Amino acid sequence: MKTIETDIMVDSNPDKIWGILTNFKEYELWNPFMTKVVGNAILGSKIEVNIKTISGKKRTYFPIITKCEINRELRWKGKSFLPGIFDGERIFVIEKSNDNRVSFLHKEVFKGLGVKLVGNKLDQDLRESFVKMNKALKARAENT
Repeated sequence: MKTIETDIMVDSNPDKIWGILTNFKEYELWNPFMTKVVGNAILGSKIEVNIKTISGKKRTYFPIITKCEINRELRWKGKSFLPGIFDGERIFVIEKSNDNRVSFLHKEVFKGLGVKLVGNKLDQDLRESFVKMNKALKARAENT
């Protein structure tokens, strides 16, 4: 198992962060990492996610929404062409703090036999890509 976890504090409220996070149609306007997401944030639905990492690597995958708790948490799980080889769960958690700010947690948990082969290569590229997305979400929330 391999976990990549990032977070950022945002001067905003959970409702606004949730609105930005789940408005997939506008991702291509602000999100430098998830350049296109097709579908809806509805529990059990399949979505299409197109990513472009900091290093320029592109990938499209088709995860299933596994948790959709409004203003709080969004999760989806994707599998490789052979389940159990390289599976990932993307997790976004929104937590209101006492000072009218929001903590935005963005992480992915990878499982499967292939994780040992590519785990370290993923770490830096994806971590930096997560951070870039987090900063873009923060800018969008604080400036719109």
